[in-house]
Amino acid sequence: MPGGLGRPEVWPTYSARNRSMSQARLRIALLTYRGNPRSGGQGIYVRLLSRALVELGHEVDVFSGPPYPELLDGTRLVEVPSLDLWADPSGRRAKPGLGALRDRADFAEWASAITGGFAEPITFCRRVSRRLKPNGAPVPYDIVHDNGSLGPGLLELGAHVPVVATIHHPITRDRRIAYGSTRKPIALYGYWRFYSAFLPSQIRVSRRLDRVLTVSEASRADLVSEYGVPAERMRVVGNGINVEVFRPLAGVDRVPDRIVATLSADAPLKGFRFLLEALAQVRRERPAAHLTVVGAPGAQADTPDRIRALGLEAAIRFTGKIEDHEIAQLHAEASVAVVPSLYEGFGFPAGEAMASEVPVVSTTGGALPEVVGTDGRCGILVEPGSAEALARGLLDLLGRPESRRREMGAAGRQRVLENFTWRRAAERTVEVYREAIARRALPC
Repeated sequence: MPGGLGRPEVWPTYSARNRSMSQARLRIALLTYRGNPRSGGQGIYVRLLSRALVELGHEVDVFSGPPYPELLDGTRLVEVPSLDLWADPSGRRAKPGLGALRDRADFAEWASAITGGFAEPITFCRRVSRRLKPNGAPVPYDIVHDNGSLGPGLLELGAHVPVVATIHHPITRDRRIAYGSTRKPIALYGYWRFYSAFLPSQIRVSRRLDRVLTVSEASRADLVSEYGVPAERMRVVGNGINVEVFRPLAGVDRVPDRIVATLSADAPLKGFRFLLEALAQVRRERPAAHLTVVGAPGAQADTPDRIRALGLEAAIRFTGKIEDHEIAQLHAEASVAVVPSLYEGFGFPAGEAMASEVPVVSTTGGALPEVVGTDGRCGILVEPGSAEALARGLLDLLGRPESRRREMGAAGRQRVLENFTWRRAAERTVEVYREAIARRALPC
């Protein structure tokens, strides 16, 4: 598709100029306020990007709040403890001792959490800024790369060292979809309080950074229009897929009518309720159809009630948090993968399924068409927010000959290998680093 991720025309012309610049080893501080290795994309991003940067010869320290990422050889983890009050529904309301709240960041995090706010990204950046500049000492890195935290502490660091940030997609989309998912005043207030604790600050900070990386053309356009990030500071650097783990597995047979999906967060943005309704429709024509979900229902979501109302208890299995190799095994056993999201800044589940040679039914939400490619080649694209469209796509793929699904799966892996490797992502990221450093070196 024109302008798709990984195409040469997407990468700006500055890359050729930067290749003539010094290729000296860089000292990189990579920040992530949460690094969970088994839930969502943050832990995946920092673990695999940091490894690829090290393999290119650079020095990488990952600064992370809890839960901490599981890093690979050559990368150092710097733990940045927080109160972690949103770790689970009961922990959110925890009451630390008064001694623990003498710290300004701890108090801000606690005060926000007990009123329903989420201040972790903001307080994380404050803690990192203090750690990187104790008593005004020089920052010991060539570049600071933030992964979605966007707290004002980055601007304090930016006075001394170039700072770039990856914004995977505009959170204003999450907020808008969350507001539209309910009419209950209490729920609406809860969403407002949650997002208001961090989002306005993140938007202000994003406009003042040296460079902002994002993972798709869809996210780039939305960040310019919704966050007001200057277009000339935006750079598109597609994510990578771990093709060493996500690959076809010899000796593993596809299970007829098995569908696999990933639920990294049971939030309205992920469109899971539409998938449940679609599965109920599919089973009217294919009673053997069943769904394996990588993840678990949200503690505050009504997903279990929806499953019971639709009579799907025996047709769905949730895995909970599992390792990457276990996810790869599930992909190897599936006939079809499905991505029902209303919006994605990139779409790791689609890329991982494609790398595993599973044909995909995906919505066109956000960047998903950039990952999946032309409709009908690696998968089927359907409109977001429609159970009927998802059901049609699933019935179409499940009804095709196995040989045709194999062809589509093979085309999906080839697309990933050509466009979405972590080495490619790291090389492009380093070009952005060098551009930001060179910009700071220019005379005023």
